Amino acid sequence: MIEFERTKKLAKKNKMTLLEVNDRAGLGTKSIYNWKTRKPGTMALSAVANVLHTSIDYLSGTTDDPSPHLQKTVSLDQEIPYSYHGYHVPEKYLNMVRNLMEEDIKERQAQKYDGNDK
Repeated sequence: MIEFERTKKLAKKNKMTLLEVNDRAGLGTKSIYNWKTRKPGTMALSAVANVLHTSIDYLSGTTDDPSPHLQKTVSLDQEIPYSYHGYHVPEKYLNMVRNLMEEDIKERQAQKYDGNDK
C-alpha cells in the first residue's frame, strides 16, 4: 500500500530504518510492516508523519508533496473583535488564552531541549 511505500522511502531518505520510525512513533511491534496489506489508522499515520517531518496527506497519497504544510497562525494581538456566539470576548479571557499558549510553548521548547519532544 502507498502508506508503506512512502514511509519506507522517507525513512531511507532520513537514514532511518522502518523499525526506528516505528519505535519513535510509539507504534506496536513492527506495525508499519502491516501497512503492506492494511491501511493504517489516522493516529498511527500522524505519529509517523511527525517522525518523518511530512504530512498525513503525503503518506496516504492525497498529495505528492512531502513537505509538511503548516497551518496559518492567528495572532490574538490583532485589532480584530473576537466574538463567541455573537458576544464579544472580553480582553481578560483573551489574556487567559495568551498565557496558556505561552506556557504551552515554553513547555514544548523545554521538552525539545530535554530530548522529550512529543
